[in-house]
Amino acid sequence: MRIALVAETFLPQMNGVVGSLLQMLRHLHEQGHETLVIAPRHDESPDVHVLHGADLALLRSIATPGYPELRLTVTSALKLTTILRDFAPDVVHLASPFLLGWQALRAADSLGIPTVAIYQTDVPGYAERYGIPALTATFARHVSRIHRRATLTLAPSSSSMAELSSLGVTRLKHWARGVDAVRFAPEKRSDAWRSAVAPGGDLIIGYVGRLAPEKQVADLEAIASIPGTRLVIVGDGPERPALEQAMPHAAFLGFLGGEALAQAIASFDLFVHPGENETFCQTVQEALASGVPVVATGKGGPLDLVQSSRTGWLYRPGDLDDLRARVLDLVGDDAKRRAFAAVARDSVAHRTWSRLGDELIGHYRDAIVMGRSLAGRRLGLSNGARAA
Repeated sequence: MRIALVAETFLPQMNGVVGSLLQMLRHLHEQGHETLVIAPRHDESPDVHVLHGADLALLRSIATPGYPELRLTVTSALKLTTILRDFAPDVVHLASPFLLGWQALRAADSLGIPTVAIYQTDVPGYAERYGIPALTATFARHVSRIHRRATLTLAPSSSSMAELSSLGVTRLKHWARGVDAVRFAPEKRSDAWRSAVAPGGDLIIGYVGRLAPEKQVADLEAIASIPGTRLVIVGDGPERPALEQAMPHAAFLGFLGGEALAQAIASFDLFVHPGENETFCQTVQEALASGVPVVATGKGGPLDLVQSSRTGWLYRPGDLDDLRARVLDLVGDDAKRRAFAAVARDSVAHRTWSRLGDELIGHYRDAIVMGRSLAGRRLGLSNGARAA
């Protein structure tokens, strides 16, 4: 097949959307498929070696005010129609579509190319976190419009499936995320790393992710001063200065990737994620693969990942006293923490990227068949209207 993959964000920005896209490019290349990536242009060009043979169409973009790492693409459906016509894909993959994805969806529709929309970002929820709740309903309508128009939408969790269903999306299937269980593994735990981060031998409570409002990292202040522990925060973003001021005793390590990230996660004693707007939460899955028990909010993607009282705890959303109590429970019970850790890896290790890549190819094929059916139905309605 020939697949055009349209991404709202792309390298050098690294997040869950970009990470899963790179994994799919690798798998599609290995399976002999041809790919084109359409994405915003950054000042720094992406490393072609990580594109796995994909063609690349980078479009003019502008920095988001207050968050310059996030780019907004400035283009039109007409421009994208030309790009898609030249590449002639069998299917268009829309990664977390919103602005660029909407224009690409319109372009694909004009050419009769089926689309697979990957739901990965709770944009209406982000509006609340960024202090613009007046836009929540507008964003929800736009998300609904995109996913009702796409040939097929794939959602990563039961929570996101329910959310999209409530917005009237019917051509909807479940597609989770894989995890690299070779990279993220208990064997990557490093005593030297632990000694450098917590020289007093404290237990290490870790978080990995963007330091941005939607991640609710400020909630970690509730556990930042637990005796005998060191809070370690991996990641970067616009909230870092404020977070460093609010949690002066926490270790802020900045962005880590590759083996450095794998070593850090495996060296945690406990992983905590407070974000309530996660459609999946890949870092939780990577922590579990590393044999690290997790405490996460009982909302969104973590509901499908954390087996409460088996691989970690889910705390009541917004209840920071419950968050602290769940963390204290594991900090104060070495046997329970080890028992949760022993089960954690087995709960996700079977979710390989290869398996998820094969599933995605199957969804592409389903969308192609569905596209033909939808086109035939529209033609029939059009002919019926003319006859009437």
